[in-house]
Amino acid sequence: MVSRVVFGRGCFNQLSELLEVKRISDKAPFIFIVDDVFKGNAWITGRIPLAYSDEMVYVSTDEEPKTSQVDELVEKIILTHKDRPSGIIGIGGGSVLDIAKAVSIMLTNKGEAKDYQGWDLVKNPAIYHVGIPTISGTGAEVSRTTVLTGPDKKLGINSDFTPFDQVILDPELIKDVPKQQWFYTGMDCFIHCVESLNGTYLNTFSKSYGEKAYELCKEVFLSDTVDKKLSDEMLMMASWHGGMSIAYSQVGVVHALSYGLSYVLGTKHGIGNCIVFDQLDDFYKEDLKIFREMKTKHGIELPKNICKDLIDEEINTMIDVSLGLEPLWENALGPNWKRKVSRTDLHQLYRRM
Repeated sequence: MVSRVVFGRGCFNQLSELLEVKRISDKAPFIFIVDDVFKGNAWITGRIPLAYSDEMVYVSTDEEPKTSQVDELVEKIILTHKDRPSGIIGIGGGSVLDIAKAVSIMLTNKGEAKDYQGWDLVKNPAIYHVGIPTISGTGAEVSRTTVLTGPDKKLGINSDFTPFDQVILDPELIKDVPKQQWFYTGMDCFIHCVESLNGTYLNTFSKSYGEKAYELCKEVFLSDTVDKKLSDEMLMMASWHGGMSIAYSQVGVVHALSYGLSYVLGTKHGIGNCIVFDQLDDFYKEDLKIFREMKTKHGIELPKNICKDLIDEEINTMIDVSLGLEPLWENALGPNWKRKVSRTDLHQLYRRM
């Protein structure tokens, strides 16, 4: 679990105070990894407490995070700074938070990021790392994984060393998120809950978090009485609780198939989850009724026929990526999941998307 959390409007202003006690020396910088959407946004970047040799690095989130992107950042940090950094601070959405977690791990572990895609492969603790989400829903601020697309697969670095040491949850930072992005990342949270609560890995601990996040999502996306400020606070808590739920259970069919879309087509995670989820009546029928009600209420039209012109080889690559995520399928369908789903089934599902 994340050991330290600050929550509340304006708590981003406490960043300097929180980091000061973690600085190793004036030669060991803090590296701030920031979503490049905030270039020129002084309301956020102007409050980042740079001192000594601290550095602010902008990263693009036009594409899903890649292992090669992490390796390049790590190499740049090592070549630029003589001393190991005092810490890595990620400021942005789920992609930026995942990159920050991965960089903090790779600064203390040899090899390339692709070598650690999987479960419990990391040997050495990461350096101190802080997560500051500027969008809510992904759960990246609390999860024990950092999802990356590698040369052969899309898979997270799942380990006990991945979670942030400190998280700052400031609802003010998500107030200007564009509506569609707000919806898709919010649905990522809703889908986390659906997959956790319907999974075979479910336990009382994960259930308590999943149920709370599920109810918060329904209130945020279906209520007409919640104002914007309260809605932002509730969604931030839903993201946290949804992330905690899957951290102690697992996701399921939606994420397994969505990873295939992302690997071949580069489909962004939130919208990919929605595209997949909308085709899974055989797995999550009752929850899909609620999802479609949310979609209608907010006027969301999902992209269609994104797999229409793919050749069979590309579809088969999607299926390979999806079936390689065995814990997700086992959570969704049980230990005998291979008897319950076939490549033909998945081929038909992808063709419908």
